[in-house]
Amino acid sequence: MKPPLFVIKIGGNVIDHPEALDAFLADFAAVNGNKILVHGGGKIATRIGDKLGIESKYIDGRRITDDATIDLVTMVYGGLLNKQIVAKLQARNCNAMGITGADGNMLPAMKRPVKEIDYGWVGDILQDRIPADQWQVLLEQDIVPVLAPLTHDGAGQILNTNADTMASAIAVALSKDYTVRLIYCFEKKGVLEYVEDENSVLPVITKASYQQLKVDNKLFAGILPKLDNAFAAIDAGVNEVLIGHADDLLQNTSQPTTGTLITA
Repeated sequence: MKPPLFVIKIGGNVIDHPEALDAFLADFAAVNGNKILVHGGGKIATRIGDKLGIESKYIDGRRITDDATIDLVTMVYGGLLNKQIVAKLQARNCNAMGITGADGNMLPAMKRPVKEIDYGWVGDILQDRIPADQWQVLLEQDIVPVLAPLTHDGAGQILNTNADTMASAIAVALSKDYTVRLIYCFEKKGVLEYVEDENSVLPVITKASYQQLKVDNKLFAGILPKLDNAFAAIDAGVNEVLIGHADDLLQNTSQPTTGTLITA
């Protein structure tokens, strides 16, 4: 029987609010067994960029990463934010190690090809080149990897990379050796059937019900990329994906879960 592994992604409003982040990290430290934390960047890079005169540019909600911006997010995501999270976890007796996808070549990637839009220094992960054995070595040493949303192109260039996608990629790579539950934590209780009703959480979504929900236009557009990532992970061998509130992490690493469970 394969050992369990939790791949947990945190981002959004939780990253931006120190008290919420502290509460989440206390819960994360209390999760027993194998675990990996992937964090997003929140709005911290935007705030620091404003102070440094680096303007944030977005197209369809996605950050354009030019030369100045890649320096900024490398400093903030890989430095300030990653090391603050690691220090807070160490203070809670969780032996965390902060890394990016470049460290140990743990997450090989390539620069996103330019099509209609040039996103700049943005990374697309090379799934078949992820060294699952190296991740396994860390986990077997009771080290908890804390991954910042940065990768590299193999030619010396750091790349800004979507944290949701990184979490999914790691979960898939390790699903051959572990029974993986991928957990996306954010500020909602789960996937909402009615976006204006915080309590309209869909407890389970299957492929068939997801297609019907899209046909009925019931889902908020912002949740669709998370769900697409979730089903891609399930198709590639991940056991379960859960989307839920950061405050419910401990419940969502046991049974019964709260939030939205996505299964094959």
